[in-house]
Amino acid sequence: MHDWIDLRSDTVTRPTPAMRAAMLEAEVGDDVYGEDPTVNALQDRLAAELGFEAGLFVPSGTQSNLLALMAHCERGDEYLVGMDAHTYKYEGGGAAVLGSIQPQPVPHAADGTLPLDVLATVVKPIDPHFARTRLLCLENTWHGRPLPLEYLADARRFCDAHGLALHLDGARLYNAAVACGVHARGIARHFDSVSVCFSKGLGAPVGSVLVGSRALVEKARRWRKVAGGGWRQAGMLAAACLHALDRHVARLAEDHARAARLADGLRGLPGLAVAAQHTNMVFVDVAPERLAALGAHMDAARVRLSIGYAPRIRLVTHLDVDDDGVERAIAAFRAFFA
Repeated sequence: MHDWIDLRSDTVTRPTPAMRAAMLEAEVGDDVYGEDPTVNALQDRLAAELGFEAGLFVPSGTQSNLLALMAHCERGDEYLVGMDAHTYKYEGGGAAVLGSIQPQPVPHAADGTLPLDVLATVVKPIDPHFARTRLLCLENTWHGRPLPLEYLADARRFCDAHGLALHLDGARLYNAAVACGVHARGIARHFDSVSVCFSKGLGAPVGSVLVGSRALVEKARRWRKVAGGGWRQAGMLAAACLHALDRHVARLAEDHARAARLADGLRGLPGLAVAAQHTNMVFVDVAPERLAALGAHMDAARVRLSIGYAPRIRLVTHLDVDDDGVERAIAAFRAFFA
């Protein structure tokens, strides 16, 4: 019987045998004391590669973004963020709940950008009535879309003009870099801090790194401890991330190509509309009344989808989906909609 094809997310990837071997061989120490050599190597390497002074290895992207917000902002401050951004919509309201930081959401444009003219209208004046606007947070990729490089430069100028810091939720930074044909540093250079996730397309089992100035990272380190994120012999996990940096960045182009093939194979099916394909994500629309039957059919074909109540379904290619898996998924969709 065939293995499952899991298109729910690129978070479902499993460590490769070579990655497991690297984890097994990792030199470790106590990271709370700053003594894990593999963690230190990962932090130093990513900071240097992206053009920052320091890095901090943390368990998750959600925590990495939270620590960045709490390091940039104080109680009663505000950050500007997309209305559908992960930091605002899908991270449990952590900035408000744990940091007393007010979000000011702004609708995204179709390309994932936040219109700068709109942002200018929501920056608060210095006045006791208002939260203090301190930070703009962007996300790249957004729904698989790489943000335009020229927009990043414009956003940097906007923040400089308004006295704001600029943070990037770069959960899929390397997907954006590969899609844009630039080194990741070419994206990161516009920001004051960047969060990079290793447990999505890069294929590590766990972990994100926050990079920024040394002072910002030290503030984040304290908040990591407060949030329960201090860990000990984390070098085995850091080794997986280092392995991913060495071997899994360039291959993201394969995931993008497979997503394009998946989108092409689904176009024209009656009852299924391909809404968009960007990097490793394909979005399709299905009539709500057919969702349950589609889910049952795809389960029987051993293709996992993330189906909720909304008619739009996100399909994500990744390290564990090969060419045969894409073709099997296409065949299963075609059989249902035939």
